[in-house]
Amino acid sequence: MKTFRVSLAKTYTVNIIANDEEQAKRLAEFYTSNIQDVSTEKERLAENFSIKEIECQTNDAIDCNEIEDE
Repeated sequence: MKTFRVSLAKTYTVNIIANDEEQAKRLAEFYTSNIQDVSTEKERLAENFSIKEIECQTNDAIDCNEIEDE
């Protein structure tokens, strides 16, 4: 078996409840990772937001290179 390093480009849509558009964008960028909400209950209470849904829209391999086994 060979080992490959694959670069992915992913696009998500996030449904988030927030105070305004700027906060929604900032918090969606900061608190999402690998299609999961990484915010804590404490952060959600402090920032007054809630992420309702994260959906992967695209998942494209943009580069693939064989690498040496480590």
